[in-house]
Amino acid sequence: MRDSDSVAVYFLSPMLHALRTDPTVRDSYLRAAGIDPHVLQQPQGRVPAKAVARLWLALIQHLDDEFFCLDSHGMPLGSFALICRGLILEPNLEKALRQCLAGFGLFLRDLRGSLSVRGGRALLSVQSSIPDPLTRVYAEETYLVLMIGMLCWLAGRRIAIDRTELAVGRPAQEDDLLLWGPDLRLGSGRTEVEFDSGYLQLPVVQNVAALKTFLRSAPQGLVIRFRNHDGLVAKVYRHLRARRHGQWPTLAVLAQEQGISASTFRRQLEREGRSYQQIKDEVRRARAFEHLREGVLSIAEIAEQAGFQEPSAFHRAFKKWTGQSPGSYRALLAQH
Repeated sequence: MRDSDSVAVYFLSPMLHALRTDPTVRDSYLRAAGIDPHVLQQPQGRVPAKAVARLWLALIQHLDDEFFCLDSHGMPLGSFALICRGLILEPNLEKALRQCLAGFGLFLRDLRGSLSVRGGRALLSVQSSIPDPLTRVYAEETYLVLMIGMLCWLAGRRIAIDRTELAVGRPAQEDDLLLWGPDLRLGSGRTEVEFDSGYLQLPVVQNVAALKTFLRSAPQGLVIRFRNHDGLVAKVYRHLRARRHGQWPTLAVLAQEQGISASTFRRQLEREGRSYQQIKDEVRRARAFEHLREGVLSIAEIAEQAGFQEPSAFHRAFKKWTGQSPGSYRALLAQH
């Protein structure tokens, strides 16, 4: 994690929710972590990632709860480490994820996670019995952050999310595309993430030594790197989003603009868990979903805007992403 990395101020909210009735204590923890409490009044504000990590570790100690008191039972200190020790012994991500879900189920009372695999799609769903809408959205999103972050760490690579739904609405954030993928539906009535089931067959690559390091820096490993607004992946993503597909530069040109060699540029992207091709694919998906929601362009025009030479190629790609055709997806949007 670099000094320049930052996190949208919204994502402090779940961590601080338990202290909402005691602003004096809340502000003291913010200051101790190096965060000005006034930033909470800035909806578009950002906070240094290292300060967020310090706040995370201080708050779970203060609350004696690794789930920030968002669940009526919570996770006492040491729960997370106990769960993790079993995960590194599993052969692949599917077995590790199922064990992780069961492990969280031993502690949490108000939330339950489940995994279903249908062909090429994996669906991680969260059910909760939390009556307060604000607590619910914080708890469910935190649960998903922990699960997906854990998967990425176990595999040693980023897991690309194709679709995310949060049951309760909350303000859209600039970090959402990088955190939750191109198809985020807020306030849909259900909470789930969908991704390529092929990821579940990836081997668990971590060991005991790696686990010790991971547990010392869990906030960075689980959360911060997925909100790296100032990282190279995010910069490349924004660069491509601002241009038509036909104007996208090659990797070599981008590297030259950064003043580094193509091989160094490629390695820096890989350290953040992405390749240039993966970023381009994510931008194409985001653009396709965006135009389908707007409902102005035809399917053929959207295919062209997203960089597909033929509408048929767009149809095949979209069905792989969602299990539906672009037309069926647009019809579904029109019903809501």
